[in-house]
Amino acid sequence: MDRSKNPFVNPFLRRPWVSENGFAAAAAGGGNLGLKGIIAGGITGGIEICITFPTEYVKTQLQLDEKSGKAKQYNGIVDCVKKTVKGHGVLGLYRGLSVLLYGSIPKSAVRFGAFEELKKRSVDAKGNLSPIQRLLCGLGAGVAEAIFAVTPMETVKVKFINDQRSANPRFKGFYHGVREIIRSDGIGGVYKGVTATIIKQGSNQAIRFFVMETCKDWYRDGDPSKPVPKLLVGTFGAVAGAASVFGNTPVDVVKTRMQGLEASKYKNTMDCFVKIWKFEGPMAFYKGTVPRLSRVCLDVAITFMIYDSFMELFNQVWK
Repeated sequence: MDRSKNPFVNPFLRRPWVSENGFAAAAAGGGNLGLKGIIAGGITGGIEICITFPTEYVKTQLQLDEKSGKAKQYNGIVDCVKKTVKGHGVLGLYRGLSVLLYGSIPKSAVRFGAFEELKKRSVDAKGNLSPIQRLLCGLGAGVAEAIFAVTPMETVKVKFINDQRSANPRFKGFYHGVREIIRSDGIGGVYKGVTATIIKQGSNQAIRFFVMETCKDWYRDGDPSKPVPKLLVGTFGAVAGAASVFGNTPVDVVKTRMQGLEASKYKNTMDCFVKIWKFEGPMAFYKGTVPRLSRVCLDVAITFMIYDSFMELFNQVWK
């Protein structure tokens, strides 16, 4: 056969992530990017929640103290920390950490793993993403974490919180609560509000990754191999976190309502949105924005700083 008449054409030439000259494949381990993202993301989720959990614990204690109807036990944040450490030691600030770790590690692993895999398949020959690709990769990461991690864990968490507020709590612990929810509502019981969660996480991560990747691209001036200082990554993360708070707080409100114990009074996600707008007004969708803003900015800044550090390490030792 005369091969000159039928020259072989590499089918991957249009796919820079697997071509011989593709920047992403050469610079970052090609096919390992998704796995690196999963491992780095999981580690990041665990570290981030360990750093920020004391603030979450104190916030929860102060909120419960306000609603208890009894004489206040704490006179503010500092007093709450002092009394907790005095009564239970420093580890007292970490009571309940395990429940959040169950959700934080897989959530972060799925999110970053999905983003890295989608990014690998979307970059151009220089390793850059277009603005629409940044948005779509972030959206895909958010949808993945919503389905595989966030919806089941958030549903269980919200039901636990509501259950503890009732006069006769049903759930004795995490695993007992999950068993009871599945026994009474089926496996679909932990997927209540999945549509709202997909919309919320999808929009959330679309905004965050779009802002983060855009800020990094601005700093690198189109050179994806140029390192970004970690403090600057943290600053970009805080900006991305703020943008996501203002962009999707209404969706978060609907999601929380749909996953509560009173979710049965709403026919679906759209019905929940309409009823909140009709009976509580549009400002009801922005309840708790200010306190959430400071927490999210800190969380996102820390998360991206830790994640970038681990990805740099992995790319050096894991080829």
